[in-house]
Amino acid sequence: MRILILEDDPAIAFDLQAILEGEGHEIVDSVSSLAEVYEHIDDDLDCALLDIDVVGGKSFGVAEMLMERHIPFAFVSASNPSDLPCNLQEAAFVAKPFEERALLRAVMDIAPHQFPC
Repeated sequence: MRILILEDDPAIAFDLQAILEGEGHEIVDSVSSLAEVYEHIDDDLDCALLDIDVVGGKSFGVAEMLMERHIPFAFVSASNPSDLPCNLQEAAFVAKPFEERALLRAVMDIAPHQFPC
């Protein structure tokens, strides 16, 4: 799968990338700010992983754009899921610190059409 990562902590971004690439996924890009992320969203993405609090603010606008484009995503954050706006309450959420299995399960759950039965 082609995956975009929005994460402002370089160590966490590296871990996410290593885990996903280890499973054969392609990381389209790993960006750390809202200013950067919008340049990397295109319809060829299979999914995105979003930290909530990043350089430039919260990633809720990015999530809404992904929803409009029908691109699956999950939040990967230390924030509380109950802090999500009402329209994003149903979004997939992986709590930090995350376990590798939980992360991979979330990716499979948000983009099930990418995995054969």
